[in-house]
Amino acid sequence: MKVVVVAEYYPRAADPTLGIWAHHQTKAARDAGADVRVIVLHRPVPPLATVRGLSSESVRSALAATRAAASQPSTVTLDGISVRYLRYLSPPRGRTYANWGAWAAPPLLRALRRMRVEFPFDLIHAHYAVPAGDAVRRAAPDVPLVISVHGGDVLGAHAGAPTVTATLAHARLVLANSAGTARRSRHRGARDVQVVHLGAYPPAAPAPPPPTPTLVTVANLIERKRVADVIRAVALLAGEWPQLRHVVVGDGPERTALGALATSLGVADRVAFLGRLAPDDAVATARRASLFVLPSTDEAFGVAYVEAMAAGVPAIGCRGEDGPEEIAAAGGGIELVAPLDPRGLAATVDALLSDSGRLDRLRASARETVLSAFTWERCGRQTVDAYEQVLRG
Repeated sequence: MKVVVVAEYYPRAADPTLGIWAHHQTKAARDAGADVRVIVLHRPVPPLATVRGLSSESVRSALAATRAAASQPSTVTLDGISVRYLRYLSPPRGRTYANWGAWAAPPLLRALRRMRVEFPFDLIHAHYAVPAGDAVRRAAPDVPLVISVHGGDVLGAHAGAPTVTATLAHARLVLANSAGTARRSRHRGARDVQVVHLGAYPPAAPAPPPPTPTLVTVANLIERKRVADVIRAVALLAGEWPQLRHVVVGDGPERTALGALATSLGVADRVAFLGRLAPDDAVATARRASLFVLPSTDEAFGVAYVEAMAAGVPAIGCRGEDGPEEIAAAGGGIELVAPLDPRGLAATVDALLSDSGRLDRLRASARETVLSAFTWERCGRQTVDAYEQVLRG
């Protein structure tokens, strides 16, 4: 079968981590037997309004990002997969984001018509209902459409938008990254929904624990990831664990505030901000941890948890969150704490680091959970099975 993947979030030259999970799923589907090409909806020049009112340093940063986006090659080959970056313009994000698909649809229609001459595709797989799924719905309404929902469409500010409901209802099949996402997708209009978990590439052997107690967080530095709660927990544990370190991989709007928080709590020398790393380097860093700690909220799944767990690194997430709850139910290796509770988080970290036997058991179960339920190979097979189901009608 021939499949076109359409995505907004996909690796770019200026940001190879963006949507890396979408590329991994595409590779996994290719390896499971699908013939796949990719079209990335690419906005190269943000509107002028996005830099109004910013500091001169922020404006320079925004302009640098714009130059990098504008210099993105129109076609590349990633891991043997042909990827085309389709440029389009739209209004500022704000309240218009749910309608970006309407702006992307005309160039997408032209791109699909040209592609079909040499690549007569059977099906389109869009990541997220908006803007990618909506653009496909408008540009190619007669082509069977599969949509992967990763959380934002049913949890974000635009979740109630009419375009989300219309696009989910239009899809032949919706692939949800967790049972909670599946439930919310049905509520938003999806007719047929299946859970297909994203995954990890397990190393050949588990990673040895680090010589000093180390917490690692890999995340976009935004409020809902609750990295500040980890820093507060480190401060609470400073007296009991003088060698404890916290390594933070990622960048985002909270970076400056998080650094200031670490300084104000007296743990700036214990918290290392590594910035955004290449995907392989980010995974390798997570796998050198005593514990992978990400007490985020609105967590639909969380690939970062299973990437660390694949090497035998136990994880900590929050109770009541779709992803961490589902990972824990699959076999263990992840501990769940109350959200927005740095003291409770610190108590759990202390208990785990103090009990080597329990930590060893968690390492073993973490790796086994990923091997049994959260590999990219398994994801690829399930994705291709979904494609075949749709094409059978």
